Amino acid sequence: MSQYENFAYIYDELMEDVEYEQWLKFIMNEITKNNLKEKSICELGCGTGNMTMLLAKAGYDMIGIDISEDMLMVAREKAVDSDCGILYLQQDMREFELYGTVDTIIATCDSLNYIDKEGVEKVFKLVKNYLNPDGLFIFDLNTGYKFSHIYSGKSFSELGENFAYIWENQYNIIEKINEYYISFFVEDKSGRYERFDEYHQEFVHETSEIRKVASNNNMTILGVYNNYSKEKTTNTTQRITYVLKKGIK
Repeated sequence: MSQYENFAYIYDELMEDVEYEQWLKFIMNEITKNNLKEKSICELGCGTGNMTMLLAKAGYDMIGIDISEDMLMVAREKAVDSDCGILYLQQDMREFELYGTVDTIIATCDSLNYIDKEGVEKVFKLVKNYLNPDGLFIFDLNTGYKFSHIYSGKSFSELGENFAYIWENQYNIIEKINEYYISFFVEDKSGRYERFDEYHQEFVHETSEIRKVASNNNMTILGVYNNYSKEKTTNTTQRITYVLKKGIK
């Protein structure tokens, strides 16, 4: 089963508690603070387009990139229903291509955790190529603390109106990889439930590693924050938000 193939259709129900509005406010404040004149944004790992649509409704010219065609099908349907002119592209973020440069690139909801160190390096090189001078790269990462203290060895479950899932986690502290084992039970049109099993991995990327790959690609870290706030990170931070700027040495 390809990653997110069946997950796509219940993704939004599972993500109802995500503070997208807070993320939107943070991203818009960073763009305004840095006096960016253009209004073009590309989102890597856009999923079903929740953040992409919020930014489009706020007046930005949006491009959404995701590896999952199923996720993008949901995103495109929502964009049509909301009359949002968003360009969605099915691409691997490690190999993405744009028709030109953009003012800001974002990767929210721990998208970069889903690729390994080599993959992150590839993403940064492409971000450097497709960002306008002084453009911003804003993204977040789940931390090793979250995987080892909140997720590892834990099981989560939920019973929705037409679906249920069981989500198990295991964190490899040596390899710094969190493994997800998810079983979904989704109701079909006949009222019967079909089971889908998926496996996912998330990789820990330390701030020291991010600083190095940023420097190698002529980007400076403007801020390292606790989950889309202006609070400093601590050793118990679960999600780190990074704000980088291109072209500063």
